[in-house]
Amino acid sequence: MTPEEIYEKVQQNLSQVGFEFHVFKVGWYNDKVKPEFHLNYEYDTMIILVLSTPDMFDKAFKPYLLRTDCLGVRDPIDECMTFHFKQMKECFQDIEIESIHDFEMDHNRRPKILVQTAGHVAGAAYYYQRSDVDPDPWSKEQKIFGVSIHPKYGGWFAFRGVLIFKNIMYPDLEQKKPVDSVPSLELRKELLERFNFHWQDWSFRDIFLVEKKYSEEQKEYFGTEPKNRAPLVERMRKGI
Repeated sequence: MTPEEIYEKVQQNLSQVGFEFHVFKVGWYNDKVKPEFHLNYEYDTMIILVLSTPDMFDKAFKPYLLRTDCLGVRDPIDECMTFHFKQMKECFQDIEIESIHDFEMDHNRRPKILVQTAGHVAGAAYYYQRSDVDPDPWSKEQKIFGVSIHPKYGGWFAFRGVLIFKNIMYPDLEQKKPVDSVPSLELRKELLERFNFHWQDWSFRDIFLVEKKYSEEQKEYFGTEPKNRAPLVERMRKGI
């Protein structure tokens, strides 16, 4: 199969349940991260980034809960993502694929993949960092974490991981720059401050007028600590 056919097949199988896919090269990612985060594949190796849109909750997660007994599971969302990644891999019986989820850690307790960097080099969402605000308005001692913003959904989305097609090279793939949806320095400063100091109020996700956001039920679920989500899961399973 050609890289284009692979991408088309992934798109056809899972885009209807609230996932979005972006193709990039392993080398583009390795160029941006420290050596300890490098993926050990050739530069032109094809890799697909998977992210969930606001539709994923109703179209993938809730149906998964109805099919599966998730009681006692640490994180049903992670289990749901594992299920769908497995489905994607099963579409390609003759191709060797490594999947890496956003929640996976290596033996040093480091993330196996830096999904925000992957999202940026794949052109999926702009990864705004401290270096994007010049002059720097914060003290040197202040830690400022970066945040990714999607051109359609703002912050109302999540990176879920990648599929690495180990023996599929894509030398002709042209890199797409992510859309800079927050171009003004003042708004970037506001975005990073909302994310770092007020992330619990959800406001960083609405840094501009988005096309779609999480439902109230979805916000309740993600706003609840994982250890306290069992009653919500049971309620969704019963359709209350």
